[in-house]
Amino acid sequence: MDEECPRPAVPRTRRTRLSTPNEEEPKTTVVERPLREGLLPSDVLSLADGDVRGFWARGAGWVVHLGRSGEATVLSDASVDRFRSVSDDASALQSRGAQRLYGGFAFSPDHQAGGAWEGFPAGRFIAPAVEVEVGLEGGPPVLKVFEGRAGASRADTADYWVRRLNEALSEREGRTAHDRGREIGPRVTGLDPAEWETAILDALATIKDDQASKIVVARTMDLEPSTPVDPVDVVMALWEENKGSHVFLFEPEPGRVLVGAAPETVSTVVDGRFRATAVAGSVGVGTTSVETAALARKLFESKKDRAEQKFVVDHMIQGLESVGCDVHVDVEPHVLTLARIQHLETKIAAEIPDGCSVMDLLQVLHPTPAVCGVPRDAALDWLRDGEPFDRGWYAGPVGWFDHRGRGVFVPALRSAVFNQGRWRLFASCGIVEGSDPTAEWVETGLKFQPMLRALVRAGMSPEVLERAA
Repeated sequence: MDEECPRPAVPRTRRTRLSTPNEEEPKTTVVERPLREGLLPSDVLSLADGDVRGFWARGAGWVVHLGRSGEATVLSDASVDRFRSVSDDASALQSRGAQRLYGGFAFSPDHQAGGAWEGFPAGRFIAPAVEVEVGLEGGPPVLKVFEGRAGASRADTADYWVRRLNEALSEREGRTAHDRGREIGPRVTGLDPAEWETAILDALATIKDDQASKIVVARTMDLEPSTPVDPVDVVMALWEENKGSHVFLFEPEPGRVLVGAAPETVSTVVDGRFRATAVAGSVGVGTTSVETAALARKLFESKKDRAEQKFVVDHMIQGLESVGCDVHVDVEPHVLTLARIQHLETKIAAEIPDGCSVMDLLQVLHPTPAVCGVPRDAALDWLRDGEPFDRGWYAGPVGWFDHRGRGVFVPALRSAVFNQGRWRLFASCGIVEGSDPTAEWVETGLKFQPMLRALVRAGMSPEVLERAA
């Protein structure tokens, strides 16, 4: 028998809801259909407007999921081992035929769904009714149906979706591009520079008192456009501009959406091997390749940024080794250059012991110093009092895992939550000894840019870029 992966002791008072449409339904038989080349994620997502849906992509590979054949939800309770709880309930869903489950976790286990984060509890995963996958694992476009439409078999449902997708593809190919138009500048609110400086100085005082070495401080930006901005258009713009990032949209309830483009992974597990990237430190890109290279060199040689990034690497190594992983790490970081920002990045790989799952690894890795601080408990204590807003799922792990033990999770960074026509954007930076409030304000402004540019491409007024600077 496989030896179970060692886990930290966590109270097991569970408050979890596991739901399936029909508890008596036998194990699902998956029905598959090939699809035409040229299909776009927006073709699929738009057909499911008003339903549960999601999109997950890296590079040219992507998957869209629609509907719900089951769900595992962890309510707010800091005493619950939410990662193990989701894993247990996923096993029950997968025994009925579910393959991948999609979703994520809040940054904090005691987060309560509400306000901007209505529909996003401490943890929530969807087993979809339908999947459309294009190149995520190197294969051709394929439709998978796990649950039939009301009164229809899975085979009939698959044929129905193939027809609708072919029609959507043909209609798009026959259309000419059109201008969505522009709305009047949105109402922009959020933390002002004076409030930010006060927060950073307080974090620096905590660090000076040796209570912490690093604290990751975030700020928000609220946008209320005068005309609706479609989250599908936003995530498509993110995907087009951030091919090197993990781009996602998760809509567990109609009209309540999380979108983002994370530059790093917190845990990827395939065939007993773990991969992740430790990312920290930031600088912009130049107007020329020479200027971008000079900025990259400056980042690489920055003692502050190198120290901040080493916190992340060391934490991930310690967490992996604590559950028996054999860890392999790059000798030194390299500069990751994205569309509009550059980071220090170290690749981490490991062989994981039998019995360990992606959820076990998330439990020991989240939150990393890249999104929280060092030491973890001291940084979390500061964040509970020092940030005047609920992070919700911002910087929490989001992604998918399947019945074969594989999974990909990223921190929900470069992200925004959409609710009732309003957008809330998040950006953060690591505060260490020597950090300057003004410089950190500029850095967080840089981290807002991917989402802001996507919103502008989706129809929001371009003036938001200047007002948000």
